[in-house]
Amino acid sequence: MGRVEELLREAAPQVLGVLIRRYGQFDACEDAVQEALLSAATQWPDEGIPDNPRAWLVTVASRRLTDQFRSDAARRRREATAAAMAGEAYEDQEPAHDDTLTLLFLCCHPSLTAASQIALTLRAVGGLTTAQIARAFLVPEATMAQRISRAKQRVKATGSEFTMPPETERAERLRAVLHVLYLIFNEGYTATSGPELHRSELTGESIRLTRGLHRALPDDGEVAGLLALMLLTEARRPARTRADGSLVPLAEQDRTLWSRPDIEEGVALITDTLARAPIGPYQIQAAIAAVHDEAPRADDTDWPQILGLYSVLERVAPGPMVTLNHAIALAMVKGPRAGLDLLSTLDSDERVAAHHRLAATRAHLLEMAGDPAAARDQYQLAAKRTSSVPEQRYLEARAARLPHQEMP
Repeated sequence: MGRVEELLREAAPQVLGVLIRRYGQFDACEDAVQEALLSAATQWPDEGIPDNPRAWLVTVASRRLTDQFRSDAARRRREATAAAMAGEAYEDQEPAHDDTLTLLFLCCHPSLTAASQIALTLRAVGGLTTAQIARAFLVPEATMAQRISRAKQRVKATGSEFTMPPETERAERLRAVLHVLYLIFNEGYTATSGPELHRSELTGESIRLTRGLHRALPDDGEVAGLLALMLLTEARRPARTRADGSLVPLAEQDRTLWSRPDIEEGVALITDTLARAPIGPYQIQAAIAAVHDEAPRADDTDWPQILGLYSVLERVAPGPMVTLNHAIALAMVKGPRAGLDLLSTLDSDERVAAHHRLAATRAHLLEMAGDPAAARDQYQLAAKRTSSVPEQRYLEARAARLPHQEMP
């Protein structure tokens, strides 16, 4: 990420916060900030970064709002004049508040769907353009624009004020924020569709936003746990694909390619927060990631410790994907048949029964158990169910290595 882009991403939520506090119109202010960001992205590389970038953006965005207000009915002309005066006054001022946390809570409003929360967060807090978000999720720009527009209108219809939610709602809203950031990271780390396995713009943005959230809430164990999980997972990215883009499973990765600074930061974060904060699912997942990352070789992985951590995670945050990963750990400690028995409990779970990961995991455990024909069928089934090209090719290659039926 270039210096200008980095500055704009950092400034976007702060500038938007200034405008919303003054004008109180989330949708109009957000549009104005986007226009100001585009102007900066065009002008600053040639003309240089201004001495006070945030004040520059506030001024330009305020003028955009003024232009909009001037095109409205006469009854709003006095408001337009006030807006113009306010915009000029910001020329030499730094925004007084960092409203990133408030914006995150607003963008993750419970009235919005997860898809809308993600899109609005990336645009309003992340500073990404609609086109960038659309490219990241492989949808037409018009489709993403409609999604963002509907989300902003929904927030407006709820009458939500630009303030932190009440204490009684704050913990639940924070869980929603963490979930959205987690979803953004996961989509970037293993894209659900398309020709690429990774979308680094999404993993990078989710880590940046989570790092900012950690600065705002340094004592929250789950915020620290999520940041640690992202860092420990992202550390493996350089080794996850070959030069041709094909997928490399964890056990076969060249661990010398893993990012040691990310691992060290992630391990330090999770070590610190586990010692002082109430335990939560993101912390447990980060602890599991740390055990993987600290093993010099795949054969050195402490699978009994991972199995114990998954047992805790199943109690704290049960779910089909947790059970699926628990089955893998169980197979590594007690044998593939034990893992397959646990995996069979998911066959009637509609949340995961038709998911490619269930078939892929069953294929892996069947291969471990010495049943290559059944494993081959499951690899082929998994390949049919995924829309990720790298995953599809990997699964088809695994199937091709195995015979149609066991040799007599």
